[in-house]
Amino acid sequence: MKNAKASAAAEKPTSGRAHAAHAGHHHPASSEAALALADEYCRERGEKLTPLRRKVLELLLTSGRATKAYSLLDEMRQIHPGSAPPTVYRALDFLLAAGLVHRIESINAFTVCHDLTQCQHGMLVVCQQCGSVAELHQPKLREALMAQVAHAGYRLAGEEIELKGLCADCQAAQAAASN
Repeated sequence: MKNAKASAAAEKPTSGRAHAAHAGHHHPASSEAALALADEYCRERGEKLTPLRRKVLELLLTSGRATKAYSLLDEMRQIHPGSAPPTVYRALDFLLAAGLVHRIESINAFTVCHDLTQCQHGMLVVCQQCGSVAELHQPKLREALMAQVAHAGYRLAGEEIELKGLCADCQAAQAAASN
């Protein structure tokens, strides 16, 4: 795990900036590198990134945005006509447990973790128009928010915090359409 995590840390910034995954930002070389990193990470954990799991991860990487399980199933059926929902859901369950993908509860979709094996942000901003996702790594902000949640007498049901919004591209498209 150390090698995969060191590689991920070296390749991916973990500053206080937001990391966004938009369609078109993933190039074949970077997708292939991400898949190799995920494969190495799984091997070091004593698990296997099977061809099916790898394909689901690849589909999420190439989509570059939050994708619903049934959209993934449709894409899988183009490659493997006999694919069934449990097959895709099992692959997604594995990828979630491994920390390679996020489940976006608000829209019931999945997206690749920008940091892959360094998943530690826990705050996601989801565009309600196009499904792009920005991952925020702001430990102090998260701690302050968690303290406020606890002070209000609540405990969060999950680790990730989702914020809904409109990405810059969709804001620009909306502004252009209104002119």
